[in-house]
Amino acid sequence: APSAHISIEEIRTKWPQVIADAKTVGHEYLVCAWINDEDRTVDGYKRVAGEFNRAAAEAKKAGIRFGYHNHLYEFAPISGQRPYDILLANTDPKLVYFEMDLFWITKGGGDPLAYFAKYPGRFPLVHVKDMAADGSMVDVGRGTIDFKTIFRHRKQAGIEHYFMEYDDPPDPFASLSASYTYLRGLRF
Repeated sequence: APSAHISIEEIRTKWPQVIADAKTVGHEYLVCAWINDEDRTVDGYKRVAGEFNRAAAEAKKAGIRFGYHNHLYEFAPISGQRPYDILLANTDPKLVYFEMDLFWITKGGGDPLAYFAKYPGRFPLVHVKDMAADGSMVDVGRGTIDFKTIFRHRKQAGIEHYFMEYDDPPDPFASLSASYTYLRGLRF
């Protein structure tokens, strides 16, 4: 696998070992997948951004890139600021990358294309999952997200890896097949 999700606790308590393990396995990226509730303040996000910068600098020494995976909560404003914007603005663009989850950014009212334009090259990883008109998750290609347009901007975004995903599908194998068939036929 080109990447693995890791917790913020692992960054804080055993980062050298996590990096060594990732190097052994052959991961290109280590991606923090969650920020704890107590860190979800403006000052907390800025502090976490500093932790990400330090973690990314250490990972880079081992030839591994560091990133952060968004969810919905990064798009709910805190004191008039989007947490996702705080993280992007306070992390070093040469060190910290982002694994954009296309479902959560869309559900949160963010525009992937606007982020690609404002922060080119910072999104080498994307989670490809689709959203129905009612906001629920559906098989890729059966919802409202315009993947064709998003993928046309892949070079601007810096996309290297796409990960198809659907949280708790009713029939995982049918979902996988339908999503794969859609993506395989997509031209952009």
